[in-house]
Amino acid sequence: MLKCSRKLKKVDYMNIQEYDIMNEIAESGYENQRILTEKTGYSLGKVNQSLNELIQKEYLTKEYQLTEKAEAEFEKKAPKNAIILAAGYGIRMMPMNREVPKGLIEVNGEPLIERLIRQLHEAGIFQIDIIVGFMKEQYEYLIDEYQVNLIVNREYAQYNNLHSLALAKDRISNTYIIPCDVWCEKNPFSKRELYSWYMVTDLVDDESDVRVNRKLELVSVDAEKSGNAMVGIAYILEEEAEELQSQIKEMCKKKAYENVFWESALMKKGKMYVSAKIVPSRSVYEINTYEQLRELDDTSKQLDSDVIHLISEILACEPNELEEIEVLKKGMTNRSFMFKCRGKRFIMRIPGEGTEMLINRKQEYEVYQVIKPLGICDSIRYINPENGYKLTEFIEDARCCDSGNPEDVKACMAVLRKFHESGVKVEHTFDVFERLEFYEKLWKGIPSCYRDYKQTKAHVYELKNYIDKQEKQISLCHIDSVPDNFLMTKDRIALIDWEYAGMQDTDVDLAMFIIYSMYGKEQADALIDAYYTEGCKKEKRLKIYCYVAVCGLLWSNWCEVKYHEGVEFGEYSLRQYRYAKEYYKYVKEELENGL
Repeated sequence: MLKCSRKLKKVDYMNIQEYDIMNEIAESGYENQRILTEKTGYSLGKVNQSLNELIQKEYLTKEYQLTEKAEAEFEKKAPKNAIILAAGYGIRMMPMNREVPKGLIEVNGEPLIERLIRQLHEAGIFQIDIIVGFMKEQYEYLIDEYQVNLIVNREYAQYNNLHSLALAKDRISNTYIIPCDVWCEKNPFSKRELYSWYMVTDLVDDESDVRVNRKLELVSVDAEKSGNAMVGIAYILEEEAEELQSQIKEMCKKKAYENVFWESALMKKGKMYVSAKIVPSRSVYEINTYEQLRELDDTSKQLDSDVIHLISEILACEPNELEEIEVLKKGMTNRSFMFKCRGKRFIMRIPGEGTEMLINRKQEYEVYQVIKPLGICDSIRYINPENGYKLTEFIEDARCCDSGNPEDVKACMAVLRKFHESGVKVEHTFDVFERLEFYEKLWKGIPSCYRDYKQTKAHVYELKNYIDKQEKQISLCHIDSVPDNFLMTKDRIALIDWEYAGMQDTDVDLAMFIIYSMYGKEQADALIDAYYTEGCKKEKRLKIYCYVAVCGLLWSNWCEVKYHEGVEFGEYSLRQYRYAKEYYKYVKEELENGL
């Protein structure tokens, strides 16, 4: 029997150190080992070892020159294209993002995205896709100026940038992936790349999800621990592209990944399957906030914001006295940010997208004028009846009403009732049925998301006959009297955000609290009893049930308006529609049983 001898093929696998040293030699040539040590940051021993390995693997000659094999490796792995992610709101960049999208913020007179494009061109990369969404029209000039390709993400408001990258996932192959809001002092791109990497800095960051271990791997960190600041720039070779594409495709199918960043698709078994590329923290800036921009370039024209100037005028201060600017959680209607000025905190409200169709700011202004003597709301320093801008003093040491705490609820209902009995009036009303119809018209002929909407609406209108026959206490109502708008301190309870307020039956305010709290019927009855401490007649309680149904459909219609604008409210919108159906049934059953 003949035996076939097989010569084992020498493994050419290179570690990161070898790649980096070979790349440095390609970039600057070989002078001596000490210079290589200085430029790469590796120890002299590691440099010596790596050079010997590269010679053995035939990537270097004995004179430390690149071989044809090395040149072929560089050619195979050379960058082909880039994808820039520029679709998002950049919500943390308030108030700058009202005027320009984050990619067009200027540093030293140059828009961030133009600097990135220029640096890519310097590295020989001209095939550039830019994913746009928010203020997409402002990026259009880049097509003619730099011959880039724009890809529109129509769902930018609903999902995070994982879904943006998904639109270009098939183009990932020897590709740079880049966020549009980074400023790099030194060009981070190169004509030569030898491995896939993700860029982090040497700065410790509490918000980071990863840290660099001794093997130069990026591993997950626990929520309570710090990691390396994540820059967001990555290079993905064809070898890892297939894995990334597959991960993106699968993650985009699952609701759990709607709000994650694309970097999550690089994670596998607690670490990234690409290497770490560490850069000095002072060489790369991710510009997410007004203050970060001010730190990098205090002459940027985006700092010359109309909102900042307005605040400075109201508070009689200089723009640089506004500190600790912090964007508040994205609300249903408005965009707001908090800041400190001379040791005191304030909140600036800026109306959100499409708000002008939903809220009459002149009526809101009128409300604030009549309630001012009552001392029931927060301290208003400025309110504009034309555009809805509002500046208020921050209420320190306050918390929102806990709708699950009976004592909180009782205290807030006492405040609400006292307000209802104050006798203050305005000229306008909030007609729940008129609003219901108005919000539906804003759908512009698009059918409701709910298949049985017409039937549900008809049922709600059946309740109007009962409501019209009942006794009502007409007063100024808050309309948005929800737990989050009751701010509780040791000394007082303030009721804030009066933009929907108008004359109405006071029982509507109870219904609003119920549906926002997503109460069950037992909790709803407890809320009614907390307001009517003397007891509530069956007829009145039934009328409140009717209002719950009507207001549920009202806010469901409102949610559909926002949905058509790309804003999704998840369970809240579904529960509002359910209130319309379920409380109609409660009322019908009670009426059929003779109350």
